[in-house]
Amino acid sequence: MLVDSPPEATTAPAPVHPRRRHLLRSVGLVAAVAVLAVIAVLGIAVGAKQIPLDQVWHGVFHYSGSDTDVVIRDVRFPRTLLGLIVGAALGLAGTVMQALTRNPLADPGVLGINAGASAAVVSAISFLGVTSLTGYVWFAFAGAAVVSVAVYVLGGTRGATPVRLALAGTALTAVLVGYINAVNLLDTATLDKMRFWTVGSLATATLPTVTGIAPFLAVGGVLALLIARPLNALALGDDQARALGARLTRTRVLAMVAVTLLCGGATAACGPIVYVGLMVPHAVRAITGPDMRWILPYSAVLSPVLLLGADILGRVVARPGELQVGIVTAVVGGPVFIYLVRRRRMAQL
Repeated sequence: MLVDSPPEATTAPAPVHPRRRHLLRSVGLVAAVAVLAVIAVLGIAVGAKQIPLDQVWHGVFHYSGSDTDVVIRDVRFPRTLLGLIVGAALGLAGTVMQALTRNPLADPGVLGINAGASAAVVSAISFLGVTSLTGYVWFAFAGAAVVSVAVYVLGGTRGATPVRLALAGTALTAVLVGYINAVNLLDTATLDKMRFWTVGSLATATLPTVTGIAPFLAVGGVLALLIARPLNALALGDDQARALGARLTRTRVLAMVAVTLLCGGATAACGPIVYVGLMVPHAVRAITGPDMRWILPYSAVLSPVLLLGADILGRVVARPGELQVGIVTAVVGGPVFIYLVRRRRMAQL
């Protein structure tokens, strides 16, 4: 007589020890910084004209005034620095927005914040004659803040869902982009000044531009990193966050100030660049898990990798011209956004 043998017991994978997890995350962050350093060097070396690495080193640290040194020091070096700080700003802003709204589709571009900053800057240039970065950066901050509040109100405030917020942001973006295009078409002087900026570009970067927005982005970045722990509590819901001692109003205010500084400064410097703050946090969560104390630093490092990589790609595929970085990120990020929306809808069925 045959007797069925009992099924073999299945054992769940052993949990990773917290110290080992911390070590793995630390090693991963160091590796991400190394990748960023490589991309930054490539950003200086690769372009319409290939420059050997020894000449890159000479142009950065031993400037002699040669044509190659001028290209490196006055064109590519500021461009790479701007890509580094703007990429970090967009990554941090996207991460904070996703945590604040508990909306995985949140992004400064998707929710219309970049478009709001752009509309304010275009208005300042066309109607008020403002032309300097230090002049219109304040308009960028104001536009970003106003649209942030408008999207939240149109999305239903307390009843806001990820899809509602995304739809509200898309609708406002469409209106603001139409306004920007109308102003540019009616005012050819503004169009000449803004034609590269409005698609998102690093091509006009200068050292004064970098030093002009760096303080704003630094303050916004520090604020974002300081509220990592309260954002972790906020992700559990308002009631549980209060039970854990989180100050919800203060956290939300600080988060909005950080996002406004980061998005306003980044948009003022190089125009609206979309999807960077959407794609990178999703990739980072697969590495770090849901802990904002790790997601924020990883996003600050890997977002410039994406932005500088897109900038390099735009320079390589369109030689001797170039595709602006905002176009490249939109081409890459659009399908990613559609995939994320479809996946969430399937999960809700």
